[in-house]
Amino acid sequence: MSDADLLAKLFQGDPRSIARAITKVESGSEGAAELMKAVFPRTGNAIVIGITGAPGAGKSSLVDKLALYYKDQGEKVGIVCIDPSSPFSGGAILGDRIRMATLGMDKNVFIRSMATRGNLGGLSRATVDAVSILDAAGFDKVIVETVGVGQDEVEIVKTADVSVVVLVPGMGDDIQAIKAGIMEIGDVFVINKADREGVIRTQKELEALLGLAHRPDMWMPPIVRTVATESKGIEDLSAAITSYFDFQKAETGGMLRKTAIARWRLTELVQERLLADLMKRNGTAEKIDDLAAQIAKKETDPYSAVEKILDKS
Repeated sequence: MSDADLLAKLFQGDPRSIARAITKVESGSEGAAELMKAVFPRTGNAIVIGITGAPGAGKSSLVDKLALYYKDQGEKVGIVCIDPSSPFSGGAILGDRIRMATLGMDKNVFIRSMATRGNLGGLSRATVDAVSILDAAGFDKVIVETVGVGQDEVEIVKTADVSVVVLVPGMGDDIQAIKAGIMEIGDVFVINKADREGVIRTQKELEALLGLAHRPDMWMPPIVRTVATESKGIEDLSAAITSYFDFQKAETGGMLRKTAIARWRLTELVQERLLADLMKRNGTAEKIDDLAAQIAKKETDPYSAVEKILDKS
């Protein structure tokens, strides 16, 4: 299939073409940059929802039920799941994909797992490009589900229009531990498994922490209680997501966020290109191997080694 045919079918929402395009950008194959240049002008119509939280918080069930809710409202839903497991051995997280299997068979739902393969430019850039492809393909909502609350996940959720942080009752000190990275990125907070003991205490702790955090846009993130396995609270979550998206559109802060995302993406791409160009330079790979051996033997230090690699003379 030619690139022109691929793009034409992609813009029509053909699932096979969407999958091929995502594979192309994920693997960084030839023509990926040209593909994204064509895709970019068609983006900006979908609402991108980032969902993160501690492992075991029930994110996959929540994503499943939220996608089902949007689908029942007549919307097209794209789901990008960031999968930390080995593409060979699988891993527990693939069990969550099985639960979504019936949802994935619907023509208005597209599900893609993206493995953490350690590509040049990292997982985050490929994920953001995948979201752009789904946006250009005519999806109304694109949900990005991340594995945990590490730096990569924080960066990816920052690129969403609305960031949802999922917690569970009884986390106690865990809320204190993760507050630094999480409080600043959460636009909506969900206490999932709200039928468990300790939900009121968790909500009070969260409210206290949110009361201390002053956001530049003056938004007060709502706290929604859900029991995803029973589809309870999903409509409230959808309403909270919409309320922040509408608030953002009415505020100048929305453009500030978009500019910050654009700057982050641009920096990622520049880093990737510079590193690729450096690695292609004659003798660079051999020089790195040689310097790595010297560092291991304590004959030089990493900082001096970097200077030698970057020295063009």
